[in-house]
Amino acid sequence: MNSDFALAAELESALRLKTLQYFVTQRPWLDLYGKHVRPVAPFGSASRRSYVDPALIHRCLPDELLFEVFVRMAPYDLGRASCVCRKWSLRTAASFMKLSGVLENYKLLQSKYEGSWRKMWLLRPRVRTDGLYVSRNTYVRAGVAEWKITNPVHIVCYFRYMRFFPSGRFLYKNSSQKIKDAAKFMNFRASKADCVFGGHYTLSEDKVEAAVLYPGMRPTVLRIRLRLRGTTVGANNRMDLLSLVTSGVNDNEASSPEEDILGVVEGWQDNESHNPDVPAVSHKRGLTPFVFVPFEEVETSVLNLPVEKMDYYVPG
Repeated sequence: MNSDFALAAELESALRLKTLQYFVTQRPWLDLYGKHVRPVAPFGSASRRSYVDPALIHRCLPDELLFEVFVRMAPYDLGRASCVCRKWSLRTAASFMKLSGVLENYKLLQSKYEGSWRKMWLLRPRVRTDGLYVSRNTYVRAGVAEWKITNPVHIVCYFRYMRFFPSGRFLYKNSSQKIKDAAKFMNFRASKADCVFGGHYTLSEDKVEAAVLYPGMRPTVLRIRLRLRGTTVGANNRMDLLSLVTSGVNDNEASSPEEDILGVVEGWQDNESHNPDVPAVSHKRGLTPFVFVPFEEVETSVLNLPVEKMDYYVPG
């Protein structure tokens, strides 16, 4: 009898456990709480394959060559390139530090710009090399009297063009040509007929010192002092012409146009000339500030307008 009661109790307990299985949900993942499990992608999935950059230029051009391209770009072109994508932004930042010198820039960064690369980029003066600096000047010239009654006058417009290079050289051209025409000849391949002369310059803080040699029977040196500024922070799109001096040099001092004439005349006084046939002259006219025009804007620049459509021009 006791065995029957024991068997009945055991059967009742087993039935109760079997019934509970329908009410208790099995959750094996609860055992994973507190454990760091690295997910494994299924076989054949995209995550198991090697990463392929979707951009065609990144697949065709290795990072090493891309870095070499950025190193050879102008600072303002680097700024445009950094806006393309995150990868280019990181590469251009490294290129800019290599381009300007890491150690020198770091010392200047800590001492003057409070350790901020962005502040250094915006506030540090730099000569722009991605376009031309243009100074538009006008003067009134008396014409030939007609019938001895009226004496006409003419407004003459001419331009000074300067193109700077990172190597410390620059090109200078004084012409009546509009900027869209003059920009074609502002290179070192220009002939003598294009009246493009090469010289050297230095930049100290916001002051630019430049000199160019006019070759000929009586060599003449044009010494230029400018102050670099910008209409907005970091633009560097204006140059105030502080002084313009022409003076003579002898044949021993100026042997060839390729010579660093700036080093020859360094320390000269404004009234100093080494050729009695070419006296030193400090020019007081034609000192209109230079305006920077990028190469992509030379065709549409307002400086291409004729005199009758732009009787005055304030560079700001």
